[in-house]
Amino acid sequence: MIYSDKNNNVNYPITSEEDELWGLTITTVGHQNISEKENYPPEKHPVGYYFNVDKGRVLNEYQLLYITNGNGVFTFGNSKQSCFITEGKMFFLMPGVWHTYKPLENSGWNEYWIGFKGEIIEKIVKEGFFLNRPPVFNIGMNEEIIDLYYKAIEIANEERAGFQQALSGIVMNILGLMYYRDKTRDFEDEELINKINKAKVIMREEIYKNTTAEDIAKNIGISYSGFRRAFKELTGTSPSKYMMELKLNEAKLLLYNTNLPIKEISYSLNFENPDYFPIFFKKRTGKTPSEYRSFAVSNSNL
Repeated sequence: MIYSDKNNNVNYPITSEEDELWGLTITTVGHQNISEKENYPPEKHPVGYYFNVDKGRVLNEYQLLYITNGNGVFTFGNSKQSCFITEGKMFFLMPGVWHTYKPLENSGWNEYWIGFKGEIIEKIVKEGFFLNRPPVFNIGMNEEIIDLYYKAIEIANEERAGFQQALSGIVMNILGLMYYRDKTRDFEDEELINKINKAKVIMREEIYKNTTAEDIAKNIGISYSGFRRAFKELTGTSPSKYMMELKLNEAKLLLYNTNLPIKEISYSLNFENPDYFPIFFKKRTGKTPSEYRSFAVSNSNL
């Protein structure tokens, strides 16, 4: 089903059995410009999507809705928790969760949405990335995300071979940008950002030195507790874990490019206990250092 005019573009694309094997399929995509005092939602949606805002609805799919103008209210869950929606907010609808939303009567709004389902998004949600938090994300006004919605609408309207696979890529892009923008939006202290970036440079440059996160915090002039908190807020991981990942990547290069004994690699990267290095390496890569070296070398000769 397709409905289109200069202010609205509504599409519910078809899905084949072959598309479902891809792991992510798109059920709907569109854009609506809702004017002040206009009935909401407009009567352009099929059964299962059109809903009475007073009664709400439950979907059997995921949807990402992005509001770029106007204000409204989003209510969800058994407790009927409400969130005030302003421009730059995106809400993430999940299957099986009751919800309703609408623009304020004297406001109206511009909304973009895309609906999807499949084992890929099920796995992401199961891993906890979007659980235990309100489903409203403050991502601000983002032209790149709007362009992605328009591209998805264009591809869905054309319905050429492989369009579902192309749409699935756009969904993952929007989802990732939403997660990223929401995580970093409130981190606007440029001086502190520069210090964290300096810390990351120090970590890379001193990877062969016995430099600790406490040493780095002192170097950049921040208390360790403040450094750890800011570093994790900006990067998503702690300074110590970030340093361990740098060591892991360096160990991979040494295993592939040199004949250094594994214990010597462990000592050079300042693993305090050489016996821990193989355990850590296998936990992160699924292979022991010896197995990784043999695998990397044998594949480079193919």
